[in-house]
Amino acid sequence: MSAPSEPRPPRFPPPQFPPPKVALFATTPPAIFPPILGLIGLGLALRQASAVLGFGAGLAELALGLVVGLWGLAVVALLVKVWRRAAVLAEDLRPLPGRAGLAAASMSAMAMGAVLAPYAPGLALALILVALGAHLVLAGLVLGVMRGQGAEGRVPNPTWHLSFTGIIVAAAPLASLGWTGLAWGVTALALACAVAIWALSARQLWQEVPPAPLRPLLAIHLAPAALMSLSFGALGEAWTQRLFLALAVVLALALVAAGRWMLAAGFSALWGALTFPIAALALATLAIEPGAGMGVTALALGVIPTIAWSVLKLWPGGKLAARSHAAQA
Repeated sequence: MSAPSEPRPPRFPPPQFPPPKVALFATTPPAIFPPILGLIGLGLALRQASAVLGFGAGLAELALGLVVGLWGLAVVALLVKVWRRAAVLAEDLRPLPGRAGLAAASMSAMAMGAVLAPYAPGLALALILVALGAHLVLAGLVLGVMRGQGAEGRVPNPTWHLSFTGIIVAAAPLASLGWTGLAWGVTALALACAVAIWALSARQLWQEVPPAPLRPLLAIHLAPAALMSLSFGALGEAWTQRLFLALAVVLALALVAAGRWMLAAGFSALWGALTFPIAALALATLAIEPGAGMGVTALALGVIPTIAWSVLKLWPGGKLAARSHAAQA
C-alpha cells in the first residue's frame, strides 16, 4: 500500500511585469470627504466671521472658491469610480472609513448648497435636495450592510451620526431659502436619530473603552449638537439654539480634556473626523457669541487645513485608498 502523497502547495500566477496600471479614479477613497467637509465648514465660518468684522469678505469668498474646486474634483473622482463599476458603492460601505466617507460626501453637497445660496439660490436648492435624497438612499444601504454584518454591524459607533443624523446639514440652508416646512422635518428626524445615537454610544462607552485607532471618531459626537444649534437658529428658535450650543460646548470641552487619550494611536486617515465638528462649532458659536466664535474660528483655521492636508496628500498614489480599505472599480 503506497503512502499517501503530500498535498501540493497552491500555484499562483507569476506577478505581472510591469504591474498593470490602475484606471483613473478607480480607487478613489471615500475618506477624502470628511476633511473636505471640514474645509467647506471652515470657509462658511470665515464668511460669517468676515461679516462680523466688517471686512475680509473677499478673502473668505476666495477660500470658498478654492474649496469648491477641490470638492468638485472629489465628486467627479467618486462618480467616475461608481460609473466604472456600480457594485463598488456597496463594497465601500462595508469598512468604517468608507461608510463615513460616503455619508460625508452627500453631507458636503448639502453644505455646498449653503456656499452657493447667495449667488445662485435655485442651483443651491436643487443641489441640497439631490444631496438630501442621496443621503437617505445611502442611509438605507447602510442599514442593509449593518444587517448583513450581524452582531458586529449593530455595535454603535460615532459614524452612525454621519449616516443617520447627517441630514441636519441641509436644515439651515433650506430654512434660509424659504423651505421652512422641510427644514423642520429634517431637523426633527435628525434630532431623533442624534438622541438615540448619543444614548447608545454613552452606554457603550460606559461598558468598554474604544480601541485607540478608533478614538478620533468620538469627535463626531460634537457635530450634531452644533448643527442642531444652527438649524434651530435658522428656524427662529433662539432658546433651543442656545441650548444646543451649550451642549456642543460641553462636548467640545470634554473632547479637549480627553485629547491626548483620543489621539494616542497617532495620525491616521480617521483624523479627518476631527475637522467638520470644529467647523460646525465655529459656525454655531459665531451665530450667538461672535467674540467667542472668532476664537473658535481662529483655532479652526489652524487645525482644519493642517489635518486636511495631511489626509488629502495621501490620495495621489493610492496610499489613502490602501489605508482606508477603499474598494477598486
